Amino acid sequence: MSKNSPGYEVIVIGAGHAGCEAALASARMGCQTLLLTINLDKIALMPCNPAVGGIGKGQLVREVDALGGEMANNTDKSLIQIKVLNSSKGPAVQALRAQTDKKRYESEMKKVVLGQPNLSLRQGIATDILATPEGVQGIVTLTGERYLSRAVVVATGTFLNGRIVIGEVEFPAGRMGEYPAIHLSDSLRRLGFTLSRFQSATPPRVDRRSIDFSRLIPQPGDDIPPSFSTRNPKKVHDQIPCYLTYTNARTHRVVRENIHRSPIKTGAIQTHGPRYCPSIDRKVISFPDKERHPVFIEPEGRDTQEMYLQGLTTSMPVEIQEKIVQATPGLEGARIMRPGYAIEYDYFIPAQLKISLETKEVRGLFTAGQINGTSGYEEAAAQGLIAGINAARYARGEDPIVLDRSQAYIGVLIDDLVTKSLDEPYRMFTSRAEYRLLLRSDNADLRLSTTGRQIGLISDEALDKVERKRKEIEINQQRLREARILPTEDTNSLLASINSSPISSPLSLADLLKRPEVSINFVKDRLCPWLRELTEDILEQIEIGIKYEGYIQRQLDQIRQYQRMEDRKLPQDIDYLSLDGITIEAREKLARIRPHSLGQASRIAGVSPADLSMLTIFLQRWQRAES
Repeated sequence: MSKNSPGYEVIVIGAGHAGCEAALASARMGCQTLLLTINLDKIALMPCNPAVGGIGKGQLVREVDALGGEMANNTDKSLIQIKVLNSSKGPAVQALRAQTDKKRYESEMKKVVLGQPNLSLRQGIATDILATPEGVQGIVTLTGERYLSRAVVVATGTFLNGRIVIGEVEFPAGRMGEYPAIHLSDSLRRLGFTLSRFQSATPPRVDRRSIDFSRLIPQPGDDIPPSFSTRNPKKVHDQIPCYLTYTNARTHRVVRENIHRSPIKTGAIQTHGPRYCPSIDRKVISFPDKERHPVFIEPEGRDTQEMYLQGLTTSMPVEIQEKIVQATPGLEGARIMRPGYAIEYDYFIPAQLKISLETKEVRGLFTAGQINGTSGYEEAAAQGLIAGINAARYARGEDPIVLDRSQAYIGVLIDDLVTKSLDEPYRMFTSRAEYRLLLRSDNADLRLSTTGRQIGLISDEALDKVERKRKEIEINQQRLREARILPTEDTNSLLASINSSPISSPLSLADLLKRPEVSINFVKDRLCPWLRELTEDILEQIEIGIKYEGYIQRQLDQIRQYQRMEDRKLPQDIDYLSLDGITIEAREKLARIRPHSLGQASRIAGVSPADLSMLTIFLQRWQRAES
């Protein structure tokens, strides 16, 4: 290709989980797309744990799937274990988590990328973003090649000025064994952007053959495994168990005796890492009275002996890592195959983004994934999908797609990033979503498939399947509301068999199902033969919709109030610093974030109700002047 190569509408820098979703979305929407990666052999690499999903994260993956993304489908192809977490709790906090074969995950995603029309894959290191006052123009690589485009998505993960630390040793790297992206940070700064630094870490991997499994607690997958993608049928997999052990006093003693050599004590690492996933050194320092910490031992694949030690993350010197591992029950003879390490990297402060993930400073430039201060493959994939969609729409002159907090966990993720300050890498939790009873993992297809079809990422056939499912749910919920059971002796005897109180007057089956002890399977097996014709996923939706009807209605009412605030759009050229009656702190934060609505303004830390009232008065005056 020549040194001045036009022909692309969208360029994506980085082929991790964010970059793959961004490039696939753009190409599937019909845009000629270039996916540039430092290493063609590391497409969709999982540098940390070999898993997809989890509480909050599984919801994101299901939403990516419902919108037409690839992560859930690729997980189904490569999983070695899958289970529903929190299955004994309410549906709002249940989620899928799958262990994957890491190499299979990479190879399957690479097949998809290589087979995707409109998508070109190329190895290279981006060094510069080309831009003019009108917007982004393309990129330049280390070898001097210039690729022109209408939109660019930067999805570089931990590669910007990446630095790996193991004990007293440190060296530049984007991930272990890979070059960092040194020059791209400088290019972003020249364009006027502010970057900061975060750190992440990973535990050592040990040889499966050196583990004493007799001392471990097996952690199997579900007996009847679900699929991560709702577009895939359930399939019986040859599942591989994970295992559980715990650290003990001996483990903690080894850490304490060598804590002076920990990079967090020597000062080799001074940046913030993920608080919810601390290293074993940090746990021992922060929780000195805790007698033990869980360690999950997870297989990295079917054709490898490497086992991942979730819970023993550390960047201590390698010889100390060996002592820590071998002081843990079941791992006394464990041999480290890869040491744990910490990595520091530049990240793009996300307050510089619009909610479309387009930068405020440069039109047509988008960022997605760990570069935006998040952690996790799932958060990266969700951002990548939205950035890819909106880069393609920008290239075609169309308005962006924006999901708000009432529509999806993806909306919560992006709104949090662009509205709230980060002091550590962001991770999704169900507690972050105020409408989580409506934004469940089990109904992502019902919520978002129509949007996916409008974008052009979901087929008519797939949408028709979802709409048939929706209709089946509604029809059968109504049938249960209309059907009655009578207060006969047989009926009350049946209810007594499940410790349910008797009835003295006719009762609808829907009202009966609202009783905590009454399940949809009980109603199906003992009272409603016609329910037996329905699939499990439809029965699940019928049961949730009826059992939680009052709570769901309450959240719908809350969403209507939320939407009234979101619908009150703020002009983007407001001179916040000159507004009277608003505190200095609020003016500065409003000027920096430039919220798109009163709703977003209300979620900015430091903007008080009094500030919001004055902002509302200003908006009313502005609207009168405009009219």
